Amino acid sequence: MRNKKIIFILLIAMLTTLFPIQVLADVVTADTVYMNGNIYTVDENFSKVEAIAIKGQYIIGTGSKTEVEKFVGPSTQVIDLQGKTVIPGLIEGHMHYPGEGQKLIKLDVFWKPKDVILAAVKAEADRLPDGEWITGGGWNQEVWDIPEFPTKEDLDSVAPNNPVALKRTCGHATWVNSLALKLGEITKDTPNPQGGEILKDANGEPTGILTDTAAAFVNSKIPPLTEERKKEALLLAQEELFSYGLTTSMDAGSGVEDIQQMKDLYESGDLKIRLYVMVDSGPDAEAYYEKGPEVGLYDNRLTMNCIKFYTDGSLGARSAWMLEEYSDRAGHFGNSRHTYDEFYELIKAARDNGFQVATHAIGDAANKQVVDIYEKVLSENPLEDHRYRIEHFQVATLEDIQRIADLGIIPAMQSVHATSDKNMAEDRVGSERIKGAYAWRKVLNTGNIIVNGSDANVELVNPYHGLYAAVTRAGRDGEPVGGWYPEECMTREEALRSFTIWAAYGQFEDKIKGSLEEGKLADFVVIDRDYMTCPSSDIKDILPLTTVVGGEVVYTKDNSNVTVVFQGDKMVFDSAPVLENGTTYVLAKNLFVSLGVEFTYDEVNNKYYVNNGNSKIEIDAKDGVYVPLRAAAESLGYKINWYQSSMSVSIGK
Repeated sequence: MRNKKIIFILLIAMLTTLFPIQVLADVVTADTVYMNGNIYTVDENFSKVEAIAIKGQYIIGTGSKTEVEKFVGPSTQVIDLQGKTVIPGLIEGHMHYPGEGQKLIKLDVFWKPKDVILAAVKAEADRLPDGEWITGGGWNQEVWDIPEFPTKEDLDSVAPNNPVALKRTCGHATWVNSLALKLGEITKDTPNPQGGEILKDANGEPTGILTDTAAAFVNSKIPPLTEERKKEALLLAQEELFSYGLTTSMDAGSGVEDIQQMKDLYESGDLKIRLYVMVDSGPDAEAYYEKGPEVGLYDNRLTMNCIKFYTDGSLGARSAWMLEEYSDRAGHFGNSRHTYDEFYELIKAARDNGFQVATHAIGDAANKQVVDIYEKVLSENPLEDHRYRIEHFQVATLEDIQRIADLGIIPAMQSVHATSDKNMAEDRVGSERIKGAYAWRKVLNTGNIIVNGSDANVELVNPYHGLYAAVTRAGRDGEPVGGWYPEECMTREEALRSFTIWAAYGQFEDKIKGSLEEGKLADFVVIDRDYMTCPSSDIKDILPLTTVVGGEVVYTKDNSNVTVVFQGDKMVFDSAPVLENGTTYVLAKNLFVSLGVEFTYDEVNNKYYVNNGNSKIEIDAKDGVYVPLRAAAESLGYKINWYQSSMSVSIGK
């Protein structure tokens, strides 16, 4: 018996040495446990669980309520999800992170009517002293009544004394006024640079549209933001992404200066989002070739392990590089950025220095060049797990769709691009080439994956727009009914994987995030409806309730007022909606303007009317200002859904 006691004591001593008592306790005691949830783990089997246990930044257990209760200790915070749906923290697989933040402090003209844009520019010109730049972006001529490129004269009429530069929504065309052209020293005699075009009229005069590299003439004259403003923008972007349940962002191209500002904010504890940064090619890439990749800094929040390249422009600007001429511009093939040999040397240098590569390629000629050179570099200097990427892979030959699967090349395809571009894409490429455009199903059927994202600030960053587009192939207005080339749709499971585990794989981080499994980072979002079972039309309207990064709650929805969502966007009211006796009242003018209908007041009869184009409908306006939301919307043929957990109303068809 005495020998057994000695052996037992020695065994305890050995275990205590190898595994200190505190560590043994940590294994079984969670900091936080979320119970009674509808939790989609997005693991290999796409399994569901009821509960999740967290210790520090990591998940230490998932399963049924009974299975996870063992992790609850005296100091464990237990949170009752009350049946709410949880999905892994969404990963923005391709966006321009600093640009999204800077958009929030510049002139935002995203998809606005031309007259509204010009009015906004005029207001800025009236506010600013002569000579100060007006910058912003987001215009899209394809949604205007006359879908044609604007001109310098349009801007001259509202801002003759301020240089103006507004980027198109794609980021590959810039609309400038005469003063900006003068400062950029652009005349009728200025030749087009490699990879760009100065659009000119019949007399050879610049029209005010500069595509791709041609915009550099003007961009070089715009004073940069101060460091303080740039850091402010980085934090604004974080706040916005957290509010959508995005816990990681792939930043598609930043320089050494941007990265240092990110590091400063991580050092101060202000930046908490996870960033996988593609380093810009050129001098910034050369600087990183000297130092090598930086992986998992600040508790797996910042990584620089990839170099970003460009081979062409965009379809909307007709600067995407095509194998055959544009169907709507004879003799024009778009703009290539590099010769074959130039691009080969760029990719070879990245491979020699141990970096992943990602290349912007939209046209089929651009995509073919990328695939050819990736294949050549990897055959000369093999790398089994390279995870080379093509950003956008928007228009490709059917042969190249199969080739990228065979070569292990990952396409990062933003599903919202298809639904944004559907009103012009086939005009650009014709009925035959469109078969290889935005072809998600063809890509997936080869056995490949898709990394999804928004390409913000090119598009709105809201990931539920992307999930909705992936599943329906319809615009946020529900058009076309049944979807645009619906045979290319993703399933809901595939779409969610494209924003989680597949996106994590695309940045070598699928072992630590992208799914809710033991040992992975506790990054997740609680949403207000079941993504997998709600009507597909509701996916775009999903609202996050809570966002968690590394076990820390970084966003909680404010439910003090009712949120009204129309076509996936929150409506803005001059005064907050009022909830009274179960009825939501909203400002009539704001509501009807947002819905695109005429709203008038008959002073003689003291009545309010809306004209929906077919008939005049009398509206009961509370206190002459507010209308009951449900009654007003339903009178115009809209449906209303109420979500108690998010105190929100969705308006749809």
